[in-house]
Amino acid sequence: MSAWIQYPDFSELETLKLEVCEYARLKCEQGAPKEAAERIQELIEDIRRVVQDLQAIPNDPTLAEKEPDDLEHIRALRTPGPRRLWKKLPSEDVLLDKLEGALIARAAGCLLGAPVEGETVEGMRAWADYTGKQFPPVDYWEQVRSPEVRNTYGTYRHAYQKHEMETAPVDDDLVYTQLALLILEEYGLDFTTEDVGRAWMKYLPFACTAEEVTLKNLHEGMSARKAAEYRNPYRQWIGAAIRSDGFGWAAAGAPERAAETAWRDGVLSHRRNGVYGEMLLAAAQSAAFAVEDPLDAMRIALTEIPAESLLHQDIEWALSHCEEVEDCYEARRLVDERFAGMHAVHTNNNLCLIVFGLALGRNDPVRGISQTVAMGLDCDCTAASVGSVLGAVYGKKAIPPYLYERFHDIMETYLIGQRPFSITDTARRYLKLLRETYRRLGEEE
Repeated sequence: MSAWIQYPDFSELETLKLEVCEYARLKCEQGAPKEAAERIQELIEDIRRVVQDLQAIPNDPTLAEKEPDDLEHIRALRTPGPRRLWKKLPSEDVLLDKLEGALIARAAGCLLGAPVEGETVEGMRAWADYTGKQFPPVDYWEQVRSPEVRNTYGTYRHAYQKHEMETAPVDDDLVYTQLALLILEEYGLDFTTEDVGRAWMKYLPFACTAEEVTLKNLHEGMSARKAAEYRNPYRQWIGAAIRSDGFGWAAAGAPERAAETAWRDGVLSHRRNGVYGEMLLAAAQSAAFAVEDPLDAMRIALTEIPAESLLHQDIEWALSHCEEVEDCYEARRLVDERFAGMHAVHTNNNLCLIVFGLALGRNDPVRGISQTVAMGLDCDCTAASVGSVLGAVYGKKAIPPYLYERFHDIMETYLIGQRPFSITDTARRYLKLLRETYRRLGEEE
């Protein structure tokens, strides 16, 4: 099977980049630092011109019409779907079981994947064999390969080791779920994209990829509607999709409303398939509360994004292959073939792995999380999203206590001015928002 999108071969460029740096160092060591620096500066200017040239290449107008960024046109290109699954909310006990299940399983998937994020499947398996751990992993890692700082926010990899966990360690896949809660509480259910920008500047000390670019642009005075478009080649990466959960939970059983609020959040930093990724997952997380099969949640969610967009076609492809995917190896093989050349933290390839993880996790959230981690790519993000959907479908009661007892009900955070979040309190706060959503839906009828 040939790749779905044809990318240039970047291998020679990567090799030349290394050679340029090393020859420049060599010339400095041999007494010609001034000349080396001059040539490097000339090259930097040349590369900047190439970047500008790439930005100026016209997009395919036919595909652009199929992948709009504004909500009105996105909705016009959807297929028919159940925009709302409940007329009224189930009991508080049912909802809290599902909300806590979604929160806990999201945290479990994230923290099981965090120490091996970016590792190859073969590398993860070799490390598991070396440490005597089952693979795919069904419990937190006993040892991590590298103890150094893993991320911008200063968390060391060893914090994700099972014996060191006394809370749910901080991770951006959990922090954005906390931030969604604050946005909804402070700015209301009708928050705007401008409100999201204000919340980012208030609470986010730093970010990565598209979010990092956007946050910088906001602090430099750029408007929320334009902040995603300046020097942001990451606008179709997975960053928006990992921010979806809170918007899905606050509109459980109402996937159209979930997708709308996710759109308002997503367009701050992303465009086209990057935004659709957040809309799709928010709708799936919303639908997960009201279905028995997690793949039904994804099928419902597909009706909230443009039917001829690349992401829609990719998810349809993944759904059509679920029955032949028996394990993580087959899932990753299929995705590697279809998305050869795509970056490892792109939206489309990773969301297809999420579909396969949901298929493998039917009636068994631990298996779904475990297999998704073992698929690799951006595996803390994908396993967190799989956990969120499975936790909402099956509830906290389906999650073995060993995966959350050591959290002691606490999720750490790096949001400015915020204390660690209680899991049970966070679930109750989302329940309050969900009740308000349904009060408003009732008024609209």
